[in-house]
Amino acid sequence: MRGTTVPPGTPCPPPRAGELPMHRLEVPAPHAPPFAVGTFDEIGPLSRAEFPHRHTFHELVHVTGGTGTHVVDLARWPLRPPHLGVIAPGQVHQWAEVRGLTGHVVVFTDDFLLDHPGDRELLRRLSERPWLELDARADAAVTRLITDLADEYRRGGDRAESVLRALVHVLIVRAGRLLGTPPPAPARAVAAEFTRLAARPDLGLWSVAAHAGRLGVTPGHLTEAVKAATGRTAAQLLREARVREAQRFLLRTDLTVRQVASRVGFADPAYFCRFFRRETGLSPGDFRRGGEIHHD
Repeated sequence: MRGTTVPPGTPCPPPRAGELPMHRLEVPAPHAPPFAVGTFDEIGPLSRAEFPHRHTFHELVHVTGGTGTHVVDLARWPLRPPHLGVIAPGQVHQWAEVRGLTGHVVVFTDDFLLDHPGDRELLRRLSERPWLELDARADAAVTRLITDLADEYRRGGDRAESVLRALVHVLIVRAGRLLGTPPPAPARAVAAEFTRLAARPDLGLWSVAAHAGRLGVTPGHLTEAVKAATGRTAAQLLREARVREAQRFLLRTDLTVRQVASRVGFADPAYFCRFFRRETGLSPGDFRRGGEIHHD
């Protein structure tokens, strides 16, 4: 996907005022697979960044040691290793007051999932509950898979990319089992792609009709598919995406309410405030003062 990868050492472009840094995946050559795996030290200091940021890629984190907190969107997850974390493109995350962090990081773009497109929907659903505590058996299974990934990645050579894709698919499916999330049925393909696109900050402000046009279906067909797959309407999911983006701006930036309203597509700040209160039960100011969600 264009713009999701960069050559090694490419600096992150400075974010616009009020926006968060967007990290892209470094690949060693133009035609190298959009994938990397390694320890936190091998991936680099940005893999444990203590400032809020976003990615253009998926990130799976296997934490085997350390103390502190992992913050994903508006939720704080205390470290009680072992964990498996799932961060989707566009999600905001950071590490807070972390000490002794050990484990592995697996990163890849949507393009790496070409052999298993259904994994995109499974990853999206996993990212809604992005921090899994592993028992001894699950931790051993994840450790074996990531060890195989790291060995294959270092070895390289013929067919290495196809092996890496297969191992990543197995890791995603098994993570879904840990959460009790079944793989998506083929009939849900339209709904799955819509929910993936709606979660992206750059597309969450589109209308249902605009998304339907992008997907090549009618708005009515899209609404029916999304309702059948999720129990919610396409319009509801778009409102939720807009609320999440507003919440991120309110908590992670110093933008005024008027500026936040503009960033999430509202020309009238008063209308934005009414919309936000209707969806969350709080005014934007009250939400900003309330802080994040904590998980004990």
